[in-house]
Amino acid sequence: MKSLKLILLSLPLVFAACTATGDPVEGTPISSGNIGPSNPGAKSSSSSLDLGDSSVLDLFDWAKVPASSITRGANSFGVNAFSMATTEVTQKVYKLVMRGLPKQSKEGDDRPVSNVNWYRAVLFCNAFSKLAGLDTAYVYKSIAADSTLVGLQIDYSAISVRLPTENEWEIAAHAGTTTTYYWDADVASKYAYYGQSAGPGQVATKLPNAYGLYDMAGNVAEWVNDWYDAYPKNKSNNYTGPNKGEYRVVRGGGWSDKVTALAPKEREKLEPSHSKATLGFRLLYSTGF
Repeated sequence: MKSLKLILLSLPLVFAACTATGDPVEGTPISSGNIGPSNPGAKSSSSSLDLGDSSVLDLFDWAKVPASSITRGANSFGVNAFSMATTEVTQKVYKLVMRGLPKQSKEGDDRPVSNVNWYRAVLFCNAFSKLAGLDTAYVYKSIAADSTLVGLQIDYSAISVRLPTENEWEIAAHAGTTTTYYWDADVASKYAYYGQSAGPGQVATKLPNAYGLYDMAGNVAEWVNDWYDAYPKNKSNNYTGPNKGEYRVVRGGGWSDKVTALAPKEREKLEPSHSKATLGFRLLYSTGF
């Protein structure tokens, strides 16, 4: 697969120091020597990774997104440069990192993982960051039902892998374009997997945008970090969304959506404990701001 470098990985799993509460891996906290699925139906991976190995980042190709800005109404919002994974998180990589896989509508190593709620997506980000020897962006006190993270704070200064903010995601999706769709008037199906009824397709089989990012429209919709609310009326740089809310933002549209849902500006809102077969996520590598 052009966009996914498969590193595998027969070395024994080495455990590193945890956060105060420890990050769960498919429901099981990282603790003194056990990392594995706690769900009875979860599928285990026999592969393993060394914690602190920077080559873990090579599980993805990364596209560099330059510092840019996005205009909403009369206001402009600046965003620092960052790197974004060229594909959505696949079932193979999710299973490798989290040692388990939620039920998928259509299974396949190179298909995007779905049925992952927002909390599990950010726990994956923490686990991936630890494996890569990076800081973790998500800090919390405890884990409740549905993987709800109690006392959650997001450390945007951390050098870490995390979900993109809404502005970061939209800037990356547009890839320098100002048209409704990043493919302008070209045929949408050349760039996006949508209007389907049988589940997601393999990642990176459609054409990428100008930044080299695949499936920024369609395949699975993608969680972002922000709480959902009206856009702010005052301009700011590196805006990270409201401090609290009821719903998290979803972007990009999924494999069952109509083309109108795929425009980079389109927003969806879902409770962070919600998961569904058309929803997954993508990673951003941040050097902090």
